[in-house]
Amino acid sequence: MTTTDKTPETPQSAHDHGPRMRLANLAPEFYKAMVGLDAAASKGLDPTLVDLIKIRASQINHCAFCVHMHTRDARKVGETEERINLLSAWEEASGFFTEKERAALALTEAVTVLTDGFVPDEVYQRAAAHFEEAELAQVIAAIIAINAWNRIGVSTRMVPGKA
Repeated sequence: MTTTDKTPETPQSAHDHGPRMRLANLAPEFYKAMVGLDAAASKGLDPTLVDLIKIRASQINHCAFCVHMHTRDARKVGETEERINLLSAWEEASGFFTEKERAALALTEAVTVLTDGFVPDEVYQRAAAHFEEAELAQVIAAIIAINAWNRIGVSTRMVPGKA
């Protein structure tokens, strides 16, 4: 067979197939606990802030499923396309995000990317200046929850747009 007799094989990517597994079906108690964790983590926080945290952590973690879901959710509650589009460059888009949101986004990045080192004191103090202690605890809880969801989405290759 010559090379013209067959088409070259292309490597299969995550985009070419469905999920590896359906964790909700295979570990239902864990999945139910995650849903409860997520609800508890977001309790009392501004829903817009929670959406920004979820989208930004999901961008960093390359979780297409969560980016898709949370940008769609954010749009439904009135988040603008402009802010969603600028979220990955929030530091340079200072006029689009409040100082409180920017502090939460900096904390989101620090907690999400722990391989860069511990959460720097200045990042924590910046957030602490904008949130009362109980609210800051909820922000950290929301960041931890979305990071857990991202790891579920990425490791099981959840498909964006499909539940």
